[in-house]
Amino acid sequence: MADNTEAPSANKADDRGRMSARVALVTGATRGIGRAVAKLLAAEGAQTILVARTVGALEEVDDEICKAGGLKPTLVPLDLSELDRIDGIGAALYERYGKLDALVGNAGTLGVLSPIAHISPKTWEDAFTVNVHANYRLLRSLDPLLRLSDAGRALFVTSGQAEKANAYWSVYAATKAALNALVKSYAEEVAKFGIKANLVSPGPIRTAMRAQAFPGEDPEKLRTPEQIAPAFLPALLPDYETTGGIIDIPRD
Repeated sequence: MADNTEAPSANKADDRGRMSARVALVTGATRGIGRAVAKLLAAEGAQTILVARTVGALEEVDDEICKAGGLKPTLVPLDLSELDRIDGIGAALYERYGKLDALVGNAGTLGVLSPIAHISPKTWEDAFTVNVHANYRLLRSLDPLLRLSDAGRALFVTSGQAEKANAYWSVYAATKAALNALVKSYAEEVAKFGIKANLVSPGPIRTAMRAQAFPGEDPEKLRTPEQIAPAFLPALLPDYETTGGIIDIPRD
């Protein structure tokens, strides 16, 4: 973890916004939806923990948050495919903040659009590593910290492909279906502790992954991550009561 300033107290409330005095971790925080959500949470007063692969990109988001008046983020340069490294996040955050109020599992990979028989085992396994196994390891590591929150909230990005399972989308659809099952099961397990765990399906958004899947599509016709980021916020607030659900963001 990288942060050159003294960490503000996680218990020190201010009047900055709806996430004041709350600690929120976002994966895939340097681009697309993750970047937009991280900046929104910071604008709402959260102490953000930004997880992504590239130090330079993390520092760019750090600069943007600080220039906008947000609390200085904690930066975690981490490739989520390095599963064993995820296990240490929980202990490090406990030492620094003593709790975690919000977890946004945004990072993901498309894999490849291809007939099943043409998908290499490595491509299949890599997609499951990032989209499923990494999120399991995050929950395993961060569950104790979510229980220490007065209202722990977890929100993971899924896709309509989990149910549609269109031709050539098998690896992505399978990983998102597995993620849905993982999060819904977790929601049942921790409901008695006041933790709410849900999924959000953003639909078509102007992201690099969308461009990879639909290279001929006009991105100007798609909503931006900044436009849909506010739809993430309610499920991360203490007063949100639904758990084990999938939030579909309206396209209008």
